[in-house]
Parts: sequence; structure tokens; C-alpha cells
Amino acid sequence: MKNLHIGLLPRILIAIVLGVIFGNFFPALLVRIFVTFNGIFSEFLNFIIPLIIVGLVTPAIFEIGNRAGKMLVITAVIAYVATLISGFLAYFTGVTIFPRIIESNVAIETISQAQGVTPFFSVGIPPLMNVMTALVLSFTLGLGLAGLSSDALKRVALDFKEIIVRTIEVVILPLLPFYIFGIFLNMTHSGQVYSVLLVFVKIIGIIFLLHIFLLIFQYSVAGMVVKRNPFKLLYKMLPAYFTALGTQSSAATIPVTLEQTKKNGVSENIAGFVIPLCATIHLSGSTLKIVSCALALMIMQGMSYDFQLFAGFIFMLGITMVAAPGVPGGAIMAALGILNSMLGFDDSAQALMIALYIAMDSFGTACNVTGDGAIALIMDKIMNKTPLKRI
Repeated sequence: MKNLHIGLLPRILIAIVLGVIFGNFFPALLVRIFVTFNGIFSEFLNFIIPLIIVGLVTPAIFEIGNRAGKMLVITAVIAYVATLISGFLAYFTGVTIFPRIIESNVAIETISQAQGVTPFFSVGIPPLMNVMTALVLSFTLGLGLAGLSSDALKRVALDFKEIIVRTIEVVILPLLPFYIFGIFLNMTHSGQVYSVLLVFVKIIGIIFLLHIFLLIFQYSVAGMVVKRNPFKLLYKMLPAYFTALGTQSSAATIPVTLEQTKKNGVSENIAGFVIPLCATIHLSGSTLKIVSCALALMIMQGMSYDFQLFAGFIFMLGITMVAAPGVPGGAIMAALGILNSMLGFDDSAQALMIALYIAMDSFGTACNVTGDGAIALIMDKIMNKTPLKRI
């Protein structure tokens, strides 16, 4: 039993199911206990989000800067463009389909105060800075450290990154199922849960189809560039896809992605550079999920939105995704800040975003790593199989 390990996704699903079941008969006193916990955990999340941005974005920027070169710049541009395409694909699909299948009658902001259930007490934990300040500070520090010859501050930044990653792994992710349980317990207690779960099922189905379409599109573009059959290229990447479904981590899937990319004819030096890099900076599948879920929740709440709002959000999200750590759910943690600052998501909406995102985490990661192979094919053609220079 000591070796029994339940992954994050099963724990989240168990939390949702138990929240729905217990919410039907738990007395208000017990619901109030979880409302109190959720209030404290929400305050902690608001406090830690700017630190997550500083801790993860800063090292990502100066580590990329330290490897500056022609191949890096081209790979980063292609990965960013691919991320933007997935974001806008999600937006335009969502505005076409979601209003027809989602009813705008669920006031998520009332969940935390459902039927007069209030916390026993609250603990205010104000953040050290707002999200935009954290982003600007991260880029300033990252670009500055990239130009320094001294490693002292870089080691400090890397140590701080380690603290943030451990906080996510040891504190946030283990407590997340209890947070989700409290949200669904309260929703069931207030009679709102079934309409929300119906929306969940519809969104998950559409996003899964969008992932498949996105991969076909990416390999169609790569196939045109290298003048090969895109479906054969995509078929050879299936081992990486299914490995990512199990690991839920782009970093853990790198060996398989690398091997299958080389089987597609990409030279070893190009694949060895592009695949590990894209595991960090190319998250088109994650971006597609976040944009789709955010739009769906805004429609469900009756919040106002337009193309200009989401265009700015998608461009900023593409940059923020660079900070996503190699842990399950890392991308949504990095994105919480701009969900709040740019789209106006409150604590309850953020909790539902986390639940929706992690429910599809495996598929998003699989889409990310499989798409890395398409970028490697394009890079191999662009670089004309020129041996990678040491930089």
C-alpha cells in the first residue's frame, strides 16, 4: 500500500464526485467548514500567483537568452505562432458553438455564499504585487540576467524557482482536490452543480475534437513544408501521444518524442535541440484548453467578452505559457494571474478553470508533445540539415 500512488487527475475526479454526493445531505455546518478552508486557500493562491510568475518566468527568459542563436529564435517564433493559432482557433470555435449549447444562467460568484453559508473566519493574505507588475519584473530581471557574466543572481533565481516548483508540488497540488471538493460541495448544496457539470461534459467533448483538428492542421503544414504525407508523419508520433497521456508531463515524454521525431527523418542534432526546447515553450494544446474553458465559463456567467479582449489575453497567454513548470496542472497555475487581471475571473471561476483544465490535462499535454514533432520537421527543413553549432 505504501507504493500506491493516485495521480492528480483521479484525485480531482474523486473530489468532484464526492462533492456532488455529499453536497446532497451535508448540513450547513459541515459545508461551512469547507467554505472556510476554500476562503483561506483562495487567499493563498492570490498571494502565490505573482510569485509563481516571477519564480518561473525569470529563469525561463534568461535561460533562453543564454542560448541565443538563429535556431533558437526561429524555433521560439514558430512555437509562439503555433500557440497563437491554437488560441484563436479555440476562440472562434467557441464563439460559434458555445452560445448554442451553454445557458447563461449560472452565477458562479454566488457559490462562495451559497444559501447564506459563510466562512467561520477569513484570513487576508494580500499579494506582494499585482500580476502585471510581476510579469514586467520577470521580463526585466530575465533579460538583465541573460546579459550578466556573473552567475550569483542567476543561482538565486534558480533557487527561487525551485522553491516555487516545490510549493506547487508539495502544497498547492495536494490541497487542490480538497479545494475542488469544497467548490462542488457548495455548488451541490446551492442546487447549481448539475447545470455546471452539464457544461463540463459539453466543453470537454468539443475541446477533445479541437485537439485532434489542431494536430492534423499542424502536421498538414509540416507535411507541405517537407513535402511528405502528413498522416504518416502524425502516425509515427502516436507513441509520444500515448506516453504523454500517461505521464501528463511534456518533460517526462521527451525521450519518446525525441525518438519518434528522429524516425520521421529529422536529423539527430536538430531533434536534440528542438524537442527539449519545445517541451518548455510550445504549449498549443494547453492554450487551446485554457481559452476554450475561459470563454465557456464567461458565457455561462453572462460576462461580457469580445475579440479585442480575447486577442490581448491570447497574446499574453502565449508568453505566460513559457513559465509552465513540468508538473501536472502547471500551465493553468501560471495562467491564473492573467485570468484574473485580464478576464476578471474571481476565486470561484478560477477554481472551476482548474477543475476543467486538469480534467483534460492528459489530452492537452499529448497535443503539446505531438505538435513538437511537427515543429521539429519544419525546423529541419529550414536549417537545411545544417549541423547544430555550439552556442
